[in-house]
Amino acid sequence: MLLRLPHNCSLLCFTLLLCFITVGLAGDPFVFYDWTVSYITAAPLGVRQQVIGIDGRFPGPILNVTTNWNVVVNVKNSLDEPFLLTWNGIQHRKNSWQDGVSGTNCPIPAGWNWTYQFQVKDQIGSFFYFPSLGFQRAAGGYGGIIVNNRDIIPVPFATPDGDITLFISDWYIKSHKKLRNDLESGTSLGPPDGVLFNGLGPYQFDRTLVRDGIPYQIINVEPGRTYRLRVHNVGISTSLNFRIQNHNLVLVETEGSYTVQQNYSNMDIHVGQSYSFLVTMDQNAGTDYYIVASPRFVNSSSAPKAPGVAILHYSNSQGPASGPLPDPPNEYDTYFSMNQARSIRWNVSAGAARPNPQGSFKYGEITVTDVYVLLNRPVELVDGKWRTTLNGISYIAPSTPLKLAQQFKIDGVFKLDFPNRFMNRRAKVDTSVINGTFKGFMEIIFQNNDRSVQNYHLDGYAFFIVGMDYGVWTENSRSTYNKWDGVARCTTQVFPGAWTAILVSLDNAGMWNLRAQNLDSWYLGQESYVSVMNPENDNTEVQLPQNAIYCGVLSSLQKGQARKINFSAAPSPDIRMKTVLVAIVIALLGISGIR
Repeated sequence: MLLRLPHNCSLLCFTLLLCFITVGLAGDPFVFYDWTVSYITAAPLGVRQQVIGIDGRFPGPILNVTTNWNVVVNVKNSLDEPFLLTWNGIQHRKNSWQDGVSGTNCPIPAGWNWTYQFQVKDQIGSFFYFPSLGFQRAAGGYGGIIVNNRDIIPVPFATPDGDITLFISDWYIKSHKKLRNDLESGTSLGPPDGVLFNGLGPYQFDRTLVRDGIPYQIINVEPGRTYRLRVHNVGISTSLNFRIQNHNLVLVETEGSYTVQQNYSNMDIHVGQSYSFLVTMDQNAGTDYYIVASPRFVNSSSAPKAPGVAILHYSNSQGPASGPLPDPPNEYDTYFSMNQARSIRWNVSAGAARPNPQGSFKYGEITVTDVYVLLNRPVELVDGKWRTTLNGISYIAPSTPLKLAQQFKIDGVFKLDFPNRFMNRRAKVDTSVINGTFKGFMEIIFQNNDRSVQNYHLDGYAFFIVGMDYGVWTENSRSTYNKWDGVARCTTQVFPGAWTAILVSLDNAGMWNLRAQNLDSWYLGQESYVSVMNPENDNTEVQLPQNAIYCGVLSSLQKGQARKINFSAAPSPDIRMKTVLVAIVIALLGISGIR
């Protein structure tokens, strides 16, 4: 049956329909992914080995979404051991159920699937995902996350001519299972066997260092154009210096924050960190150019045999790259990397994921409510096992995730008693959690008593890096804090024998992982969680997902295979509504004679 409209109200009906469609299409869209995680064979350093691929790819696919979109990722675990993905830097507003770490989620058993659903709420920038259990990141399983601005929010730089993601990482030929067994027996990781670019080995810049036949990464570019390079250090424990022969790096973003745009000839990128650079192809195309990622803060005996080397290839290049690699920073200049880190500033006049500028959040004027000074130490024997600690406590993951225990009010799984200072007592293994104050403002000082650079990450938040220096932090150190334009990010480095101070606004209810990003330190116990609960309203957080996996003391609640949320079998409600509305409009326009 055809709908008939009075001829004299066609324009009115058309206007009303447009308003109806605008409302109907205003919902945040959904994007869907269906991934299988499995072992595949690769030879990044010329030796065939087992790596973790996603849909047969190593590295895995890139999630390219826009702020406020809903992301649905169904993960099938085809490994031979439990598995979880964590979304490094994605804040999961009030939804730590989707965080993908042992304190919030039961592992996905081998052969099972689980569907993540989360919203990239009010975020922009460059992030990545990776496996969070069992040292699996050493075998791969990682990939990129790009969160774009909505069109109505201006970007503080011209639209680049291309967008390129680069994963740099130290790499071992040993399997992740052998590496974790070594750590448990007191054997250090030792020097990595090489450095990878996007899962590929180095270009053969030196035949004495790089064997024949190793595939390498080639980045194809057009002369005169400007590209955005998103660079992630997804490695295990090695800081890497990133540089491009004869090319300038303009830093514009790090882990979701626009930065003051500054020029760098190279950048130290520490484990777990992400940066965006604008690079203009303004050089002579007589040859290709080297892209280099070389180890930092390692002595010659623990350095890999060769740095990571990729190739920047202009479309009109006349020949291969040649000559020596571009020089790294002076290894003996202990302040170079720290001063470089201090030079990174928040662009307080740039918009973020909202119309208001980043600097409208005047973090330096907020009263601090909680102070934690977290001191680490080198690996040590604790209760007969090799462990790492924070404030003398080595975290042990319980069989029941903390978040599930909190949800079901199960006593004895964890204690809200993490000390805010180092306790001068014998180290112990415990499940001790930081009791955060909802909407409080926490100051955390990381004091690194280890011999290597350590990197720390807080899930669910971006924090402000306000200070770092060598020596021991004291109350007087606050006089050196940057309380105006310290950059907001989710991972920070702490140099050996030094401290780093951060400030974080605890406005995101949930159970949030605070961890060492160095995989060896994390695996041996250098982590905790920050519990942030709204005491007045239990509904502040997203409710327990219907497809939750149960384990530990709640195992009896699990009824077989985890249910797959099969969103991808049909369009989302938004898409269905869109289709219906558009069909109605087309019909009505035809009937009314509107052209």
